[in-house]
Formats: sequence, C-alpha cells, structure tokens
Amino acid sequence: MEQIIIERATLADIKKLQEIGRTTFSEAFADVNTEANMKDYLEKGFSEEKLKGELNNQDSQFYFALLDEKAIGYLKINIGQAQTEKQNPDALEIERIYLLKAFYGQKVGQLLYQKAIDIALEMQASYVWLGVWEENYRALRFYEKNGFTPFGKHKFWLGDDEQTDLMMKKVLLNDNELKVS
Repeated sequence: MEQIIIERATLADIKKLQEIGRTTFSEAFADVNTEANMKDYLEKGFSEEKLKGELNNQDSQFYFALLDEKAIGYLKINIGQAQTEKQNPDALEIERIYLLKAFYGQKVGQLLYQKAIDIALEMQASYVWLGVWEENYRALRFYEKNGFTPFGKHKFWLGDDEQTDLMMKKVLLNDNELKVS
C-alpha cells in the first residue's frame, strides 16, 4: 500500500470533509438504522453550516487520512469547551474516527488514533476519552485493544432513535509521569 498521510483539515476542505463524513457514517451504520434516521443525521450532522462552525472552533480539529491525495478516513478531536460532554479541561476527546469500509483492517484507524494520542501527549492531557455506540462491536474492540476502559454512558440521537454510547477513557498521565502504553 502507498504511504498514508495524516493532514489537518481546514475550512477550504469543507466539501471533502462533508463527503468523507457522510460516506463513512453511511457505510458504518446504514444497515442497522432506518433510512429516515440516517437521512436526518447525515443532513444535520454534516451540513455545511455545522461543519464550518466546527472547523472554526479553536478547540476542535479534523484530520484526514489521505492516500494518493484522496480522503479515505478522518479524525475529529475536541478539547476544552468543545468536548461533547463536560470533562476535565486537560482531557482530549476523540469524537470521531471513521474510515471507508474498503480500508477496514489496514491500520488506517490506528494511524488516526495515534495522531490523537500524539496531540494529547503534546498538550499533556491527563486522559483521552470518547463515546462509542454500545452496538458498534468493531469500534469497541479497537478501543479496548488500545487500552480504553468504560467509565459511563451517554445518549446519542440518530434521528428519532435514542441510542446509548459507552464512554471510554485511557489515562495518559499518572502522578505527572507518562503511562507507557
């Protein structure tokens, strides 16, 4: 496989972000949710207005996984006030890691995950956390393999369907020492 490049998304990339976001979310969840709920979420969650707001938020960052300059996946991280649940101000949230289905199992998700961890270590975050749908077994295995453990639950609305996300965290700093992973 060619070299995969991880590159930060900017406002100029909004159409590319919209496309990869909608495509990867559809590939991951269309077969287990209603068409109406998927349509509602894809229109609202990846609207140009919503993405512009997120891209302009200094506490959120998006990164593409690029292969031959084509987006094959992306990462969204949040710190501070941008976190989707109130957490420690020195925590980093991985809000999204999504890949095109054709790249599942090819370590692309691991590259995006490592980018988030590198940023967390650079900012000296005490922990990294995320929410993952309790029925997304593939993602749950991925995060467990990477040292995340459950610490709570929260609700996620997909259209009119209330779903439960497991909240998981990985502690990075312990008594001011980096934990070896």
